[in-house]
This record gives sequence, C-alpha cells and structure tokens, in this order.
Amino acid sequence: MDSAGSIKTQYIGGETVSVLLPLPLSGAYDYRVPEGAILKAGDFVTVPLGGRRLAGVVWGPGSGEVAEARLKTVGAVLPAPPLPEVSRRFVDWVAEYTLSPPGAVLKMAASVPKALAPEKPVLGYVRNPAPTTTLKLTVARQRVLDAADGPPRILAELARDAGVDAGVVKALAEAGALIAVPMPVKVFVPPDWKRAGPELSPEQRAAAEALAAKTRAGGFSVTLLDGVPGSGKTEVYFQAVAAALESGRQALVLLPEIALGAQWLNRFRARFGTEPALWHSGVSDAARRATWRAVAEGSARVVCGARSALFLPFPDLGLVVVDEEHDSSYKQEDGVIYNARDMAVVRARLGNIPIVLASATPSLETVANVAAGRYGALHLPDRHGGARLPEVVRVDMRRENLPAGRWISEPLAQALAATFANGEQAMLFLNRRGYAPLTLCRGCGHRFRCPNCSAWLVEHRAVPPIGGQIQKSPRAPQLRCHHCGFSAALPERCPHCQAEGKFAACGPGIERLADEARAAFPKARIALAASDTLASPAAAHDLVRRVEAGEVDLLIGTQVLAKGHHFPGLTLVGVVDADLGLAGGDLRAAERTYQLLHQVAGRAGRGERPGKVLLQTYMPDHPVMAALASLARDRFIAAETEARREAAMPPFGRLVALIVSGEKEAEVERAARALARAAPTDAEVRVLGPAP
Repeated sequence: MDSAGSIKTQYIGGETVSVLLPLPLSGAYDYRVPEGAILKAGDFVTVPLGGRRLAGVVWGPGSGEVAEARLKTVGAVLPAPPLPEVSRRFVDWVAEYTLSPPGAVLKMAASVPKALAPEKPVLGYVRNPAPTTTLKLTVARQRVLDAADGPPRILAELARDAGVDAGVVKALAEAGALIAVPMPVKVFVPPDWKRAGPELSPEQRAAAEALAAKTRAGGFSVTLLDGVPGSGKTEVYFQAVAAALESGRQALVLLPEIALGAQWLNRFRARFGTEPALWHSGVSDAARRATWRAVAEGSARVVCGARSALFLPFPDLGLVVVDEEHDSSYKQEDGVIYNARDMAVVRARLGNIPIVLASATPSLETVANVAAGRYGALHLPDRHGGARLPEVVRVDMRRENLPAGRWISEPLAQALAATFANGEQAMLFLNRRGYAPLTLCRGCGHRFRCPNCSAWLVEHRAVPPIGGQIQKSPRAPQLRCHHCGFSAALPERCPHCQAEGKFAACGPGIERLADEARAAFPKARIALAASDTLASPAAAHDLVRRVEAGEVDLLIGTQVLAKGHHFPGLTLVGVVDADLGLAGGDLRAAERTYQLLHQVAGRAGRGERPGKVLLQTYMPDHPVMAALASLARDRFIAAETEARREAAMPPFGRLVALIVSGEKEAEVERAARALARAAPTDAEVRVLGPAP
C-alpha cells in the first residue's frame, strides 16, 4: 500500500515485488527490484528459480516473508505488453474458484512464451532483375529463379517449390541472383464495422439493436439470445460486435468447435470484409505467437476462439459472445477444471462489459438465471426467411424387428429413398465414431479393453477420409481408445483363448452405418463427419463446400454436425439411436440429449423446402422424445427444472467430486471409504458414494 491506502503498481530499485510464474506453484515468489530499475505490476520479467531462469509476471508488492539476505534479484524486463490488470484479477479469481494454483491459471494466459519477445525478422527471396553473377545456371538453379518470380518467399518455401535443397537457394543469394528482403509480419486487418449486413427481420432487428445499445453503453450485463435453429442468431450478435468495433474496443466470440466453424467464418468475412483472429488447437505455433502478441498490443480487434481464448490478454475488451452456450465442449476436464461459459460471465463482470449467451437450447443454469432476473433475454421465435421448423416423427423401434446387422428402420429407409428421388440431401446422425463400439470373441466372450484406462476399445475400419468422403480401398481393422488415444491393430487370434476368426463387432458406429447405407443406396454420394474424419479446418471447409455445392447426397456424422451448420438443400434428418445419450447415471443426461437432438433436428428444412426428422427410439414415450416430437421445448425445460429443484441438484445445489486414484483398486476403494466416513456431518451436506 502507498500512503493514500491504494495498492502500489510501480516499484523502484531495492523494493520487493512478488512475481507469479506460469507453474503449478502455491503462489507468487518474492524478488528484489534491481537498482536503477522501475517495474510495474503486469510486467513480464525473467527471474531465477533454482538453477533455471524463467519468465513470470510482476504480481504486486512482495509479501515481506523472505529475509533480505535470501532475496534474489529480478533479471530482465521482457519486451512484451504488460498483462492487463483485469487479466491478473481474472487469474486470481479463477484460481480461487477452481481451487487451482494461480500459476497454473497464469500458464493459460501466458501460453505462448515465444510471444514475450519481438518476432525475429524473417528474410524472403526474390529474383534479382539485374543480376551481375556469372554463376553457371544449372537446371536446379533455373527452377529456383523461375519460382522466385513474384512476391518474396522464405527460403524453405522457395526450395520446396523448386524441388531443390536449401543450399541451392543460398548459393544463388550469395552470388547476387536472388535478393534477400525482410518479410512483412502477419497483419490483422481491422474488421470493417461500417459494412452493411444482410436484411434482418423485424424480430432480428429489434434484438440486434438492443444488443448493440448495451455494447455501446458499456457496463456489465448478461443477455441470453434465445432463438430456434435457423433464426439468425449469428447475424444478430454480429451487430453487437460491430458496435464494439465502432466504440474502438475489442470483441471475443467463443465457439464450441471453432476448428469446424467454416460457415461461421464465411459469414463473418461477408459481414466485416476480413477474418477474425483465430485461436484454437489447430492453429500453428507461428500463428498462435502472432495472435497472442496482436491481442496484447490491441491490433487484433476481434478474436474467434475455443474456450482457452478467454484467457488471452485483451487490453480493451468491450464484448464477449458465447455461441452455443449450452455446449459441453466449454467444460475443461483436466488441469484447471472450469466451464468457459461461466468464466466468461466472470471475465465480463471483472471488465465491466456486456456478454451475450446465444443458444437454441439454453442450459438450465442459464434459464434459472434468466428466471431469477440475473440475466436478460431476447427471443427469436421464428426461422429467418419464412422457413418452417421441421416435422419430427418418432419411429418406435420395438415394432420394427430389424434383422441382425441392420440399423436403419423401414420408415427411415423409405424417407431416404424419397429424399434422394427428389434431388434433396439427407443426414444420418449417430453419436458414435468408428465402426463398432465393442469387439468381442464369440468363442470365449473376451472383450477388448484399453490397457491404459480400461475403456472399451472402438473398432475402426474406414480408410482416413479426404474431407470426410469415404474411400473404398480396404484397410485392416484398428482398435482405438477414444479416452486416452491408445491404438492397435485387431489381432488375428483372440489373446485369451487363441481362437481365430471368432471376432464379432457389436453395435454400430458411423462407419458401419455408412456400409449399410451404401448397400441400400449404391448411387448415393456419402460423406462422413466426425472429429476424427475432420481433423483440420481445411477438411471441414472442404466438406462444407461439397455439401453446399450439392456434391453430397447423404451426410453421416456425430455431434459435430449439430453445431451451427446451414445446408439449405438438406431436408431429412434421421437419428439412428435417439436413446443413446439417456443411458447411464449422468445428472444432465435428459437435458443434454434434448439439446443435442434439438440441434441436430434443426439442420433439416432450413431452405425453401420443408424438413422432416425421424427419431429411432425404443422409448417413444420418454419426456425427451415427447418434447422433441411436439416442439414443446419450454414445457420440457420447465419439467426438468422442477425435477432438479426438488432434488436440490444443479443449478439449485452444488456438486463436488473428490476423485481418488491409484494403481491398486483395493487400496483405492479402502481410501475412498475412509474419506467418505471422515466427511463432515452437516444438514446442508450429503455424501454420495464412493462409487467407481
């Protein structure tokens, strides 16, 4: 504290500061400010720790708990923009709320160490129009000179395109046949907020103006943008993004599957004339470095990213949008465990800025906050352009009596045939990757489990597709763990009984479903869509392009198809196993199943032609299936909310998981039971478990 009672933010030589390191340590460490130096809170500095020298952030005044003689001195101040004060408060808040070491949270905010230093200049090479060299021109050298016509290219790229070693390029440069010029650093073109957007309906315009007004006014507010699939929520919140840009501030849009957001990026480009800065796991290291630096310097005006983008060091953030706010992808389950939707609300509150939560199926937590008056809400009840919501029909699978190895019911097969005959597109949804979820030996009953995590191994048979398109060349079956990534070929003999040729694939995945569809509709052009078939943004872009161009008749995929895709020619959606998400004891099973199937159903009939959805279910009377068929979303939410309230379950109670793990199951169980017996006895606390 200074004499006025406020927290000091500037420290001179000889004073003590606390420096937080991006490591899972208990807190910040005290260091001495070098003589003659001035440090500010938020500065990135190097400090000694043990035998290493690490980068950290000046967090505040020292604790005074370290003896003067033991204090070590801060090293260099790194040439990076300081971590904003709101980011530091956010790190502290998240650490305290999630019971995580502050340094582990800081690591998410300072996730690109190379960005703390200015980018080294990169040289490009271009052909010298007036060379003075007498170097003999070989065929390889001529190829380099031909490739060097045009804009400057870096050495590795030029050598690759010319099909030569890097030494050939270097020799031409040293001889004067090529000129080395500095390459421009990546420039983030500011989005043009003045560009006119598409024509909005009266309901869209009212919602867009309300969000834009809140953004211009500033101040903390949370608004749920609740609209049916196809109602144009994206274009509505784009108006708020434009208002943030108009005010000279930055905007952040979170998407659950940004690596698959090809259509979203197309809409953004059409609206603002450029792409936003992107932040997700598929971005290259160089692009991440440039983006982190541009965000910190304020030159990246709009960022579109996955949940980790929330921790970027925005110096002037004016708006946060969480699209598909209900999506479970926003929950991080390892390391620092947090829900990005909830932490985004906290980040907006700390920054005193508005946040928009957009969804066609909002989470019960958000619905409860709207009902309590903590959040505002804007509603878009109709699809844009006069399109109608699809008809939803339940197919009672108890009456179908499908033969073994068949998964497509007769009503769904007939609907597919009619759709193809009309020149329209269809989708089959099954939330299971691979060929079969379980493989067992018919001789002894042995089931293949993952040796690392004991989950069932999933059989995969399809050749890795190009842009999701099925390739017809055969491939030996692979067994993969979808939890830890373990992979192995399916052995020829059973490892338990040594029987050969006794393996049976149990149940369908999308690859097996594709085999059945190909046999039933041999002329149909089929494409797969799952997280492992669309492994890159380029693959996702290509699949979207082919579907939009009418090059795909039948799209078969998992939940990646439920998130925001707009295919005007798609009129039929068949949900192969609508009951899949209802199995198990998950508290949110009904809610999540409803959300997922409602979103999937929303892909049908988004153009001029009406849509139809067939739900194959063995529980047609289940509240989820009844609500989907009758389009009674609000009634389902009300019933689910009341059931949670009566049971004091979230959002009307809190659940805490204490996870005990070890190498010996008996010891783990013994420790877990002892922990349960030691739990406090309190009328407000219920102990559940232990359970495996």
